[in-house]
Amino acid sequence: MRARTRSELAGALRDKEVPEEVRAAVLDRFEELGLIDDADFAEQWVRSRHGSRGLSRRALSQELSLKGVDQEIISQAVGEVSDEDELSAATGLALARLRAGSGVERTRLERRVLSALARKGYGPDVCWEALHRADQLLAEGLLEEDPDAVQRPDGYWV
Repeated sequence: MRARTRSELAGALRDKEVPEEVRAAVLDRFEELGLIDDADFAEQWVRSRHGSRGLSRRALSQELSLKGVDQEIISQAVGEVSDEDELSAATGLALARLRAGSGVERTRLERRVLSALARKGYGPDVCWEALHRADQLLAEGLLEEDPDAVQRPDGYWV
């Protein structure tokens, strides 16, 4: 189980055909008691999904928007992910893809890596920079000397 947004709970109550006034009263009471907190939900969601799946701020914003979180809350939660955090996560993903595709022709491998990063929501600049950083780490052999050279935001090594 995971926390739910006000919008998700409202939808569940609507599906159960709970009258609108009862729905609103229940959800308001849940907020008063702290059982529903969209800001806390958004912060946890961003920390979890960026850390474990390496999603970009854009992808995280879209997911939270689909869950009915207010745009101001989304901006605040996603703002916790810095440019460096985003680039570090993208570099880790690029590095993993480069390692997995060791026997693939270089041009095809680059396309695969860039496509994978784009699917995670990264823009072209971040994709290319992450690819170049990952290439540099592999070329310099830094990962053999220093396994901490690339660390995802959640602390796991790639």
